[in-house]
Order: sequence, then structure tokens, then C-alpha cells
Amino acid sequence: MTRLGLAANRLHHQGEDAALFAFLRASEAGIRALSIGLHAVGRTHDAIADAGLLRGYAPLVRYPYGRDGGLMKLVAEVVGMPAPGHTLDGAIYLIDPVDPSSIFPEALALKRQCVIHGKPFLSTVASARDWVEMERIHAGLPPDRNADRFYDLGAQTVALIAHDAMKSSMLDFAARNFDVLSRFAQRVGTGTTGQRLNELAWSRGWPADTPWVQRFHSGPLGGDAQIANLVLERRCHRAIFFEDPHVARQHEADIQLLERAVTTATHDAVCTTAPAVAQRWCEAVRLRAAMGG
Repeated sequence: MTRLGLAANRLHHQGEDAALFAFLRASEAGIRALSIGLHAVGRTHDAIADAGLLRGYAPLVRYPYGRDGGLMKLVAEVVGMPAPGHTLDGAIYLIDPVDPSSIFPEALALKRQCVIHGKPFLSTVASARDWVEMERIHAGLPPDRNADRFYDLGAQTVALIAHDAMKSSMLDFAARNFDVLSRFAQRVGTGTTGQRLNELAWSRGWPADTPWVQRFHSGPLGGDAQIANLVLERRCHRAIFFEDPHVARQHEADIQLLERAVTTATHDAVCTTAPAVAQRWCEAVRLRAAMGG
């Protein structure tokens, strides 16, 4: 059984149309079909129960409130615990970018440990819905027609971003999945990464007078901020963002700006931070197309 930590900032479980409920209503059938374990922090679990969602679903497990260490437990279990049933395969954390708790140490550590361990960290409704559909496809289930928009690549822009230590991983990923990435209406990237991706595309026969990736400034000179603006304007729909969590970054504020933009556009922006998850998604694109999706 796949097990995910689950948490949502207060904004995302207040009111009938809150983001948490939108995600669960859209994805409940897939969650049940796949028997996905959801290990939910106290207040998030209580909100789900009060809304009458996932009723009777045994793999929905309640953890302590955040103030009592619930989110800290999720971090420890993403890293891996020896007790059976207490290692998580990733986390859904629906972030309100202006909620102070979203930058508490345990919140930042949850993302960092997911990145370090190559596990999905799903911080938006769109990312969580996209991940459930990806797992449905890998399980051989028929495509969910309500998820078609996540696979309409010809109408989307994808951002391909990698920090210095991850540039080779991005180039390898693009080389393996050139067919899928070329289906997007547009690809954007920052400075050096964009140039190296263009050189890769030209070596693959992409027209030499046409950039495969539209290049923005380098990250330290504001490229992340430029792409963040595209996300906010709903003109960039997916960010594949290979981060290096092990080094201090001089342009940390710019990186956080892009991350905040993604969570602001929670229903529209998909963000993938782990190369293994990005690769699995590309494989799902091919499988779904073969299914007629």
C-alpha cells in the first residue's frame, strides 16, 4: 500500500469549497481504488470527517494536531521509521503561502526530506490530483476523464528548472523524455539550464533557428521570479523543478517566490521536485496516450 502524509493549512479546509475538499471530491474514487493510505494531521483529519468525505475509509489515519507534533511525525516517517506501517512514500501538504505555519521548521523539513529521499511532495490541489491520476494509470485503471486537462500538453507551458548540482539530472531527464516534453506548447527555463536544454534539442534535430526552451534570466538574476509571474498569470501550468537541498542558495528569496506562486495557483499549477516522480509521470503520459487518454 502506498502511504502519504496529509496536511492542509487552515485556509484550505475552511468552507465547503476549500482546496482540501476540492481535491478529495475529484480524487476520492482513485484514492479508494488504489487503497492509498492517508496519514492526516489532526485538524486536517477532523475537517475531512466533518465534511463527510472518505467516510468509512480505513486507510485514512488520524495523527496528532500540528501543535502536538503531528507534522513532525510526518517528517520522521518520510525519512523512514523501523515500525511496520510507519514509513511514508511522500506527502500532500496543501500550502497557504501567507499562513505563518507554512514556514515553520517542520513544514520546511517535510518538503526538504521528500526532495532528499526522492519522494513526491504535493503542495497544490493540481499536483495532488495529477499524482493520483498518474498512479491510476500505472495501476492499469482507465483514465479519469476529469483529469484530462492535466494531459492536454499541447495547450500548456512547462518550466524546466534545475540548480547547479542537478543540471546533469535535468539533461538526462530531458534526453530520456524528449518526446513527451516536446508535446508541450511551450517550454521555459532559466539561464544556463535553458541553454543546455536547447543544445540538447538541436542535437536531436530540433530546428537550429528555433529555441526548444524559451530562456529567462539565470536564477540569481531573477529568472525564478520571471517564471513565478507566468505561474501567477496562469500562463505556466507545470514546473519540473529539480532542487539541490544540500547547499545554501544565495537567491533563496527568488526560489521561495516561485514556490509561493505555485501554491497561490493551487488549482492550476503542478509542481514536481523529484526526478524519479517526474520520470514516472512521463511514463504515465505515454501509457495514458496508449489507452486513448
